Amino acid sequence: MCGIVGVAAKREVGNILLEGWRRLEYRGYDSAGLAILNSAGNLDRLRRLGKVQSLNEAYKEKPLEGSLGIAHTRWATHGKPSEKNAHPHQSGGTAIVHNGIIENNQVLKAELQEIGYQFLSDTDSEVIVHLIDSHLKEGISLVEAVRKSVKRLDGAYAIAVISADSPDRIVAARSGCPLVLGKGIGENFVASDVLALQAVTDRFIFLEEGDLVELTSD
Repeated sequence: MCGIVGVAAKREVGNILLEGWRRLEYRGYDSAGLAILNSAGNLDRLRRLGKVQSLNEAYKEKPLEGSLGIAHTRWATHGKPSEKNAHPHQSGGTAIVHNGIIENNQVLKAELQEIGYQFLSDTDSEVIVHLIDSHLKEGISLVEAVRKSVKRLDGAYAIAVISADSPDRIVAARSGCPLVLGKGIGENFVASDVLALQAVTDRFIFLEEGDLVELTSD
């Protein structure tokens, strides 16, 4: 059972994401990762096979700085446990974390390969980030790109998306998998479980089936 944590803040979010991971360890997982949008507007990503502790150690050696980020603990479904299959997945300046199963991923993968996208993992999740990137290239906003993309997905999903195209926000959506928002002061959060956020807030909004949300620090 995978775990999602996302933070939009006005302070460094790395340690918040790490604490969210720690609180989701009870779900079980085989790999973990995070992506943070840095002050230069670029995505920094760190992924590791195995326990969160190995990722904590890697993070301590090279902290990722920024006030917008997403993190994930993965339990393998499509693709064996490995660093390349760990989330977040990235396409250009966009990164996603995903819980669930995309049943039409092979159809979408074939379409995306035809227009030049290369797949670096064995997961069904990677089709989502390439699909979003393809829509961003149409010149639309991140929220509209996510909205168009999720309409193409068959199956169950909870996703959180960040992009250099929209450096102040996370876009999240759910269908068949839970997501909860946490409200803070000058910072807001998204997670698959309230336990991930109890260190930073006690105010929650549970997304309903089919909801899509833009989340900023305000």
